[in-house]
Amino acid sequence: MSIKKAVVALALALPLGALAENQEQLTTKYTSLAGSQESASSLVTGLRDGKEVTLTKEGSTETFTPPTKKMGFGEVDNALALAEGSLKQQGITNPTPAQLEAALMGGPITKADGTTVEMKSILGMRADGQGWGQIAHSLGFKGMGDVKRADKATPPTPPTAAQGATKPEKPAKPERPGKNR
Repeated sequence: MSIKKAVVALALALPLGALAENQEQLTTKYTSLAGSQESASSLVTGLRDGKEVTLTKEGSTETFTPPTKKMGFGEVDNALALAEGSLKQQGITNPTPAQLEAALMGGPITKADGTTVEMKSILGMRADGQGWGQIAHSLGFKGMGDVKRADKATPPTPPTAAQGATKPEKPAKPERPGKNR
């Protein structure tokens, strides 16, 4: 088997989520988390290149430089998925720039109920050499699989019989020619 065929076979065998995403895909994926396409682009680029990140939303701006060195697209995706997941654990689905920065860099966040929670530094743990699974575990997830599955839509639950669900009628079996009954 040629190398080219082996690479194609391997790529086809991998689950779709295992294929590396690119700058544009990650920016699109995390625009909602970051609050705008510009902030998502700054976030992905800053994490990818190990340079300053600027997050802006509704007149609020936060700027930080990640403690990690350059990161691959898969690592950027892991960091942002962990940040999003840890914020969701606190009931935050539409974070401010300060809350998103705290999820990535560590620091306090104020939840909707007014309580303050100290967030662990995802990027700090990574810069200290921890693996993504270790970081996920320290944030209360079973592993990265939990985090990655959490961002997928949950399929709707079919209605039960008590909710008025009815079974579809079974189609009649067609008669087979040449068979006597």
